[in-house]
Amino acid sequence: MIRLSTKGRYGTRLMVNLAHHYHNGNESVILKKVSDEEDISIRYLEQIIIPLKISKLVKSIRGAGGGYILARHPSDIKLREILLSLEGTCCLVECVDDDDYCDRIKECATYEIWKGASYLLKDYFENTTLEDLLKISKKKKSSARK
Repeated sequence: MIRLSTKGRYGTRLMVNLAHHYHNGNESVILKKVSDEEDISIRYLEQIIIPLKISKLVKSIRGAGGGYILARHPSDIKLREILLSLEGTCCLVECVDDDDYCDRIKECATYEIWKGASYLLKDYFENTTLEDLLKISKKKKSSARK
């Protein structure tokens, strides 16, 4: 079975956390706070934040009161962007993104299946925003308190 790595899963949780703080006045957040709130190692978060910064999904604020903030509104950040930044391409098999990867593409029936499934995933991730994830998070936290 194909699975997202912890980098993709934890990075998405980090982004949802930053989205929560974005709606609280776009306050910058230090990774230690995210680490405590999400129960993710600070060292791992320090590694995860780098590709998110490179992809211009987050910004770092230096100095007193510094930390990290989202670079754009959560409704403008697609889940696909986050996963692409952390995981790379979103394909079930290499040949879907690279025609030169395999000589059998023209005759391979399973290639069409992998290609179709990969496009479904890409489309789903493209149409899911960080704002959508934040709404789900708030709803789950609210129902967990009851």
